[in-house]
Amino acid sequence: MALDRITLSDFRNHARSRLDGAARFNLLVGENGAGKTNILEAISLLAPGRGLRRAALPEIGRNGAPGGFTVGASLTPADGGEPVQLGTTVDPARPGRRRVRINAAEASAVSLGEWLAVGWLTPAMDGIFMGAAGDRRRFVDRMALALDPAHAHNATRYEAALRERNRLLADEREPEAAWLDGVESHLGRYGSALAQGRARLVEALSATLADHPDEPFARPLLAIETASPSNEASLREALRANRRQDRRAGRTLVGPHRDDFSVTMAGKQAPAATCSTGEQKAMLIAITLAHGALAAQGRPSILLLDEVAAHLDPLRREALFERLRETGAQVWMTGTELSPFTAIEGEAAVWRVSGGELERLS
Repeated sequence: MALDRITLSDFRNHARSRLDGAARFNLLVGENGAGKTNILEAISLLAPGRGLRRAALPEIGRNGAPGGFTVGASLTPADGGEPVQLGTTVDPARPGRRRVRINAAEASAVSLGEWLAVGWLTPAMDGIFMGAAGDRRRFVDRMALALDPAHAHNATRYEAALRERNRLLADEREPEAAWLDGVESHLGRYGSALAQGRARLVEALSATLADHPDEPFARPLLAIETASPSNEASLREALRANRRQDRRAGRTLVGPHRDDFSVTMAGKQAPAATCSTGEQKAMLIAITLAHGALAAQGRPSILLLDEVAAHLDPLRREALFERLRETGAQVWMTGTELSPFTAIEGEAAVWRVSGGELERLS
């Protein structure tokens, strides 16, 4: 077990909610709009980043409250040591600033990744193979972060340097070469680390996925599509060589911010974007399960699965639950009714959610 004693205060439609006695499987059941996904979102904010909805902080506080919110939880480490108290909060006086506490001490959001690996799958992700490349890059970076907390630092530094270079390129005056040299030095350093982190993730996921058959979940073949070098010196030189073209475009055209995450269905050798909706969903589930298994090898691992079981047939549901058992992660799932979870009901903690309030069922 990883998380327990989870508390939400003024979070979305939850005025004050508490979940005690969490188990390996945890089920949140209730009507649409009851507040089930809000609980998953709260848990996702106990990791670095903007959470599973990527919502702006001022949007998360409960309507009618003074503003701000608090999420807290007790974490049992994998080695069975003393529980660690994790918390994240937004002060009503500063609604755009997120504060993090670990054992009551101020900490950075990035440091949460040193204690806990969190992954999720939501209905909003169903179109990821058809959508923008930026969505797939964020998907990859979130998974890489769950395996290596330093990935967030590399991504943040790279994005800051990229904004600065783009600002210089867009200036009417010709930027000084020394300024570009300095910015490109950062882009080379952090861009190389970012690209290599993505490559390590894809390699590890591919090795894990190779151990599973093509059925009942479609097995995906993964790759990073890139036209940029991942070596630091080579990336820096590519940026220098591309200055004139980048200045005409008004933005940086070389680097890992231009990469894409390529997914192919193994059985058909078909790009994921051309596969059926069901096949795409099956590949997303396969990737999420493989990632959950990898994450659980290090820190405590949490998987948040929103409405994932409702649209699976009984065979695939049973396979899903069995794979989830194998991951070693703590699992939180939502559904409008209990019937899809009959196979695990006896080993799960179950709450009914209604209007932002909780009732413990088992």
